[in-house]
Formats: sequence, C-alpha cells, structure tokens
Amino acid sequence: MSLKEHLYELRHRLALAMLFVTIGAVFGFIWFGVRLGPVPSLGEIMTAPYCQPDLAPYRVQFPGETGCKLLQTEPFEAFMIRLQVGTAAGAVLLSPFWLYQFWAFITPGLYLKERKFARTFVFFAAILFAAGAVLAYLVVPEGLQVLISFGGDEFITALTGGKYVSFVITMLFIFGVSFELPLLVVMLNRAGVISYEKLAKWRRGLLMGLFVFAAIATPGTDPISMVVLALALSLLFEMAIQIARVHDKRKARLRAAEGWDSLDDNEAAPFDYVASDADGNAPGEKSLAAEPPKRVNYDDAT
Repeated sequence: MSLKEHLYELRHRLALAMLFVTIGAVFGFIWFGVRLGPVPSLGEIMTAPYCQPDLAPYRVQFPGETGCKLLQTEPFEAFMIRLQVGTAAGAVLLSPFWLYQFWAFITPGLYLKERKFARTFVFFAAILFAAGAVLAYLVVPEGLQVLISFGGDEFITALTGGKYVSFVITMLFIFGVSFELPLLVVMLNRAGVISYEKLAKWRRGLLMGLFVFAAIATPGTDPISMVVLALALSLLFEMAIQIARVHDKRKARLRAAEGWDSLDDNEAAPFDYVASDADGNAPGEKSLAAEPPKRVNYDDAT
C-alpha cells in the first residue's frame, strides 16, 4: 500500500473505532438509570461505596429526602456525570470492538511471532487492568470511611456528584494502570533488557519504591488504599521476578545445549576468516597477503 492508501486505511479504522465508542456511550448513558434485570444500574454501582451503611452517621440528610443521594451544585452537573460515567463504562464494555480496529491496522506489518507476542501481551494487560479496577472498587468504601471519619462529630459530609465520581474513576484508573507495571517487567525480561539477576539484586529497592509510588499515586491519601495498592503490587512484582527466573534458566539451558557459551567471538561470528588465499594459508587462518583475500560468503544466519 502507498502512503496515501495507509492514511485512508487509518481514517477508516479510526472512524469505526469512534463509532463503537459512541455506541458504548449511548448504552452506558441509558444503563446509568436503568437496571438490566439482576444487574443494578450504573448509577447504583457508582454510588454504592458512598451509600454503605457505615457512612450513614457522616452523611447529610436533608429534610424530606430519603435514601442516599449525591449533591448537585450546578444545573448540568448530573447530566455531565451521567455522560462521563456512561461513556467510560461503554468504552470498557465495547473495548474488544474498537481495539480490534487498531489491531487490524498494525497487523499487516507484523511477523507471525510478533502477532502472537502482541496478542499475549494485550490479553494479560486487559486481565490485569480489570483486576486492578475491581480491587480499587472494593477498596473505595474503606478509603472513604477513613477519610470522612477524620472530622469526627464536628463535620457532616455532603459530597458533590462531580468530585465523588472523579475520585472513584481516578482510583479505578490508577489501580488498573499500576497493575500493568509487573507485566512490563516480564516483557523487558523477555526482550533481554532486564535479567533475573538484576531484578533479584534490586528486590529491596523495588519494594520500597512500590510503597512510595502507592503513597503518591492514590488520590485519597488514605492509608488503606495506599497499603492495599502497595501490597498488591509487591505480590505481582514478586510473581514477575519468579517468571523472569524461570525464563532465564530455560534460556541458559538452551544456550548450553547449543554450545554458544563455549565459543569465542571468532568462532561465533567468523566474518574475518577466509577459505583460502594465494599464499597457501590454511582454511580459517588469517591471510598475510598484500591484497585483501576473498571473503567467505557468510550470511546473517551463519
């Protein structure tokens, strides 16, 4: 394909991706206020951490109001929150469809091995991101309880919808992205950038860095979210280190079986050797002739 054809193809794929994101946004907007059989509405899912019974003593209750509700301080705040949350949820649900468009655009330029490698990476990346988001959703109620209870009996809480939803979405995003870091370590080890020996040597420093990262990354600055994120990342990093150990051991066994480690540089890449020359040098010996000898036609595989 020419450059112009590639640009047309990219435009086509981007248009399809935006179409699927738009469909997902419409679905999420409707789901925000409608229950799907046994599945609660998206609004109920988002407000569940705030509406837990343990926070009832700290929530404001206006006269004539029943149940648990967020506070709207601007005319279009509820509409924008519904649109924001619905778009995010719809994009996640329909992510296989719009992500496939980008995959279809880059696949023709990849080898078969690279395609398998990329599919494996995307599969585990999606699982880890979902696991991190689920863990964040479970941690949000405990984090809110700690943050709200700091005021004691002198404060009452009436969270605005925009700030609360922003807090929850930020927690989900940070936990999800953080869970990708151990996968990055595994991929760097597979590429030969980081070895198990270095990872084992840096283990203590990495663990300390994970706790510092968790303290900075968590938006609520509550100790529960920080400790849960740090412990989860420490466990995942230890799993990544053990995977690197198994990979490096298997790689060393293969090198030993093929005999690469017992060869010197000239034997492993004999580009400076010649088959014969006019002075009668034996094959494999350096030529002392004044004129450059004819080189053996070694290719890259050799």
